[in-house]
Amino acid sequence: MKHRWLLFFLLLAVPTAALAQAEAAATEGGFLDRIDAIFASLVNDWMAPVLFFSIGGIPLIVLWLVLGALFFTVRMNFINIRAFKHAWFVVAGHYDDPEEEGELTHFQALSAALSATVGLGNIAGVAVAIQVGGPGAVVWMTLAGLSGMTSKFVECTLAQKYRVVNADGHVSGGPMYYLSRGLAERNLAPLGNVLAVLFSILCLGGSLGGGNMFQANQSFAAISTLIPIPSWVFGLILAFLIALVIIGGIRRIGSVASALVPSMCVIYVLAALWILLTNLGEIPNAVATIFSGAFTPKAIEGGFIGVFVQGVRRALFSNEAGMGSAAIAHAAARTDEPVREGIVALLEPFIDTVIVCNMTALVVVITGVYQDTNLQGVELTTEAFASVIGWFPIILSIAVFLFAFSTMISWSYYGERAWTYLFGQRQMQVYRAIFVVCVFIGSVVNLGSVIDFTDMVFLTMAFPNMLGGFIMSNSVAKDLNDYFDRLRSGQMPVYK
Repeated sequence: MKHRWLLFFLLLAVPTAALAQAEAAATEGGFLDRIDAIFASLVNDWMAPVLFFSIGGIPLIVLWLVLGALFFTVRMNFINIRAFKHAWFVVAGHYDDPEEEGELTHFQALSAALSATVGLGNIAGVAVAIQVGGPGAVVWMTLAGLSGMTSKFVECTLAQKYRVVNADGHVSGGPMYYLSRGLAERNLAPLGNVLAVLFSILCLGGSLGGGNMFQANQSFAAISTLIPIPSWVFGLILAFLIALVIIGGIRRIGSVASALVPSMCVIYVLAALWILLTNLGEIPNAVATIFSGAFTPKAIEGGFIGVFVQGVRRALFSNEAGMGSAAIAHAAARTDEPVREGIVALLEPFIDTVIVCNMTALVVVITGVYQDTNLQGVELTTEAFASVIGWFPIILSIAVFLFAFSTMISWSYYGERAWTYLFGQRQMQVYRAIFVVCVFIGSVVNLGSVIDFTDMVFLTMAFPNMLGGFIMSNSVAKDLNDYFDRLRSGQMPVYK
């Protein structure tokens, strides 16, 4: 524990100069203005130059994740295709052994992870990618989602393999555990400890910002269009509801997510299908526009590279493949087969990106709203649906709230595991209290630079996570081959 505290403070010391500069520059103005100025300095002076340093016009973080996903796909012999059918059988519960250790079924683990990814990115982010990168961005978004399936497989397999089952039955797992324990097995303990602490710090930042305050802010914006409610009242109600769920731990989060996520997806996909069916004759033209735009682009920024970056970036932001966040939820699944849970996890980018994001994309392209430069973000998607279903913005506002709520409860668990790794199980209630307070803060204030900062913190999680995956990829491939050998020989019992 001592080495984690030391690394924690050493890593926090890196941006101290930026904080000091911002503090000096923000001596005037209110308290919130000063906070915003501090985080603006961190974003503009420290993080953006590194994360969005371009190589051939492609930001470093995008290149890191894309090349990593392609490497994993080839190294695992296209497991995203080979295991696709088997994954659905596992989710259906055919291999669920009630005697195995864990806290969630395969379906609940998948739902908990999906609840953190299926959300505002699918509704607003896709429309923005098409508006900025052109319809061709959809092709690259889809391909990135397909290759990202293997990144999810690798990180979630490792999370199961190196998880810790505590004496009380609760599970601790995720990148912080497989980075420290897995690399220690390879005589790389110092590197593993540094990467684990770094990931935990970044995960905490992401859980309180992009996984909390941003979601609370956007959910209030959605509900306030339907109900004229003061932001502070909404914040108190939302904080209370979040507290009720997260105090129950991962079991309650899993049960709530397994109820919310399927219903949200069904409602959203059915509405999109209705629009597509009423515009059936326009689908071939829309598909042709998307594919022609991928190779003969008319992007606002950067031509072909601009289209490619917008599509890939949207897929990565939406499905979180390579970030390591979903691995924390999948570590809690009830199974003794790490590879099996990794196979379940590869369905997430398919559902999130290939299905839900593409539904949004087709609706936006068919209705042509992406050409309206006066609309931004969720307004684009709202206008697209409203052009065919006049009353659907009401349903969409409710969906945005539910998407945001499910994202918050899942990210509370991710942050909780990171906090426990750094400070121990006894301090968990402190984190939960901070998380609930941040729900209220996110509802009542608008700190743009704070959100930008947490979004970049969220992206930075990919660096330690993917590096660990590269180092341990041979071990994962070996486990994968052993799993399929036993599956083909009939050694794995089927329970229903």
